[in-house]
Amino acid sequence: MATVLVVDDTLTEIEIITKTLQAAGFSTITANSSEVAKLKINEQRPDAIVLDIVLPGESGFELCRELKDDPATSTIPVILCSTKDSEMDKFWGLKQGAASYLTKPIVGEDLVRTMQALVK
Repeated sequence: MATVLVVDDTLTEIEIITKTLQAAGFSTITANSSEVAKLKINEQRPDAIVLDIVLPGESGFELCRELKDDPATSTIPVILCSTKDSEMDKFWGLKQGAASYLTKPIVGEDLVRTMQALVK
């Protein structure tokens, strides 16, 4: 069973995303900031990460870029999730190394389909 780290500062979003992924057979761990996410990544290397962009402290864009620059975490697929839905936001997210960019509110089927494609 693949493990997905869900990083979001909104409890409701964490709940929606984790329940959607768990129903599809994924195991989940959660973090409410980039700092907590880094600790969780070091403790238990996830198979994929669902990452909000607007977070307290370091943004999801910054965390994604750090993960992709580090050889130890560069192969972990990152799905950015945000209410930011302009083409420039999506372009910038993919430029940071994200494997995919989904807009909120999350459509469960899109999230599961994307995750299944990235975690084989």
